[in-house]
Amino acid sequence: MTVIDISASVMQFLLAFVVVAPLLGAVAALLPAPPGLKGKNPDQAVLRHGVTVTGAVLVAAIVLAVGFDHDHPATMQATTDISWIPALDVRIHLGIDGISLPLLLLTALLTFLCALYSYFKLPAGPSPKAFVALVLVLESGTLATFAVLDLLLFFLAFEMVLIPMYFLIARWGGGRRQAAAWKFILYTLLGSVVMLLGILLIGLKSGTFDMVALATDNGRGLTTSVQVIAVLAIGLGLAVKTPMWPLHSWLPDAHTAAPTVGSVLLAGVLLKMGTYGFVRILLPIAPDGMRTFAPYLAAFAVVGIVYGSLACLALARTGAKGDLKRLIAYSSVGHMGFVLLGIATMTPTGVNGALFANIAHGLITGLLFFLVGAIKDRYGTADLDTLAGATGAALYGRAPRLGALLAFAAIASLGLPGLAGFWGEMLTLFGAYSPAEGLSRPAFRTFMAIGAFGTLLTAAYMLIVVRRVCMGEHPPHALLPPDDRAPQAADGPQTDGPKEASGGPQPSGAPGARPATSTTPQLADIQTYEAAAWTPLAALTVLAGLWPAVLLGLTDPAVQKLLAGGKS
Repeated sequence: MTVIDISASVMQFLLAFVVVAPLLGAVAALLPAPPGLKGKNPDQAVLRHGVTVTGAVLVAAIVLAVGFDHDHPATMQATTDISWIPALDVRIHLGIDGISLPLLLLTALLTFLCALYSYFKLPAGPSPKAFVALVLVLESGTLATFAVLDLLLFFLAFEMVLIPMYFLIARWGGGRRQAAAWKFILYTLLGSVVMLLGILLIGLKSGTFDMVALATDNGRGLTTSVQVIAVLAIGLGLAVKTPMWPLHSWLPDAHTAAPTVGSVLLAGVLLKMGTYGFVRILLPIAPDGMRTFAPYLAAFAVVGIVYGSLACLALARTGAKGDLKRLIAYSSVGHMGFVLLGIATMTPTGVNGALFANIAHGLITGLLFFLVGAIKDRYGTADLDTLAGATGAALYGRAPRLGALLAFAAIASLGLPGLAGFWGEMLTLFGAYSPAEGLSRPAFRTFMAIGAFGTLLTAAYMLIVVRRVCMGEHPPHALLPPDDRAPQAADGPQTDGPKEASGGPQPSGAPGARPATSTTPQLADIQTYEAAAWTPLAALTVLAGLWPAVLLGLTDPAVQKLLAGGKS
């Protein structure tokens, strides 16, 4: 069933347009603007160009989804197959199925929202032309990663995103941005070198780099030893990008230093490229090798779940001087652990859960980084102790809509039933309860129990963050005698005029209660452009939570075919 019947040639054009248009837009952004388009402010003109290009790509991706045959999501659609390097049998092979289509839409949506947000709130840094061009190159590389069906093209697209993200962190980032950018590029490039060796091994031993042909062969043309080496090499490169514990240490630094839109794209899009590679390449092409490493992958995954949660709890602790952006980054390590656990089960239930968790994480964590960026802009810091002590009423009293949306995103992140975060975690745990044939059931049930414990830790640190940032800290007035409490009625950390707002200092006998909300100095609440950028993410989080069949109906047939060796 298709919502609108679109011819095959138009579908091919749409997919090619989605991949190539951002790259052409990046080139156009660097060229001098025609006189009629410069306007009074050339910087705003180039930012408007970024919004226009990413908006056109999003519209094309939506039309592609509308024309997609939902009755056959396991079939590659909108395919283009052109010989590129005949000597190596490398082809420009594009196509989408139920696995890649949701990731394509997520990438197009998040990039458009980031371009829209940047039009009104451009991060401090060099030329806006360079910023727009880098974001567009990043979008093109990510979309190509999800659309190409040739291993060498996949590798090129996979690497294409590294340089733009490096410069976005290094030139538009915050404190310690140079060190964070270098750490990001070194980790990912070292992983990529090993991954390339694995890809070449598969191509040379099988005689083709075509991912569809290799998936249909289902590893029958590769010996077990070749599959084991290929999974080890390719899996290492994918694990760095995911990131899997203990290869995750570049991520918190990169997120902490990156500008807001850089963090949104890094968490919402780039991390998905690693897990997509596990599903698209390793599961169907080297199943015997995956079966060998699946228990180890699951073990690293659950360690990452617990480790990420414990790191977040440590950062959320009073007096720890934890950075809220860093905390959300560590939470990504835990959430991606659930994705890896689902993949390691090698079952339709687990892999569907992993793909669902991928999309949910992109929506929810993208929203969280938008919100944390807005909070940092308003307060001038993302330090949790400062945010909690900035006022007795905290966000609920100073910017209630912003506080409510932060609480919503945090609750969605902890996996509340009815929101997107719930289904992915639940399905991966179900998959771990009954893993694929040949995998140790007792071991995976142990991993399931550890993962379930991780969900409790996630709820703990997210609720602590909501309590501290949205409600603030309760000052310890009850421990002081009445006469000593009075001078502290304004609650020391409030430096932005609480006495003037409350009508001057309180009399010496006044109780040491927190100031009333009505007299609390206000922050700017959610602005119109912020609402435009954030509302789609919040709405889709609710939609995916209440109607998971929309996404699972796409992924399940494709996953079933993938795991069955190309047979529907």
